[in-house]
Amino acid sequence: MTHILLRRAGLALAFALMGSAAMAGPIEAACNKSDRDSANRMVCNCIQQVANRTLAGSDQRRAAAFFENPEKAQDVRLSDSNRDDAFWERYTQFGAYAEQYCAANS
Repeated sequence: MTHILLRRAGLALAFALMGSAAMAGPIEAACNKSDRDSANRMVCNCIQQVANRTLAGSDQRRAAAFFENPEKAQDVRLSDSNRDDAFWERYTQFGAYAEQYCAANS
């Protein structure tokens, strides 16, 4: 009986570990795919952790697009839209937090 419980616990742990590795957020996934010299798994994971604390999912998906196409960020920054201005403020705060937190934890 103990053997079965241990096996089930081991399988549950293995699935949990596999799930967390496969469940990268949108910013982490975009960061890992980017060709930037400073992008590595540890940094990308750290940036995603900050994003999880500071940005809604829709903001994360929007920000992730900046990794592939930085011109999108420039378009949002220069936009006259109130919606874009509000997003840009959240995004720049996220960037400042990520820079500070990830620099201290790397």
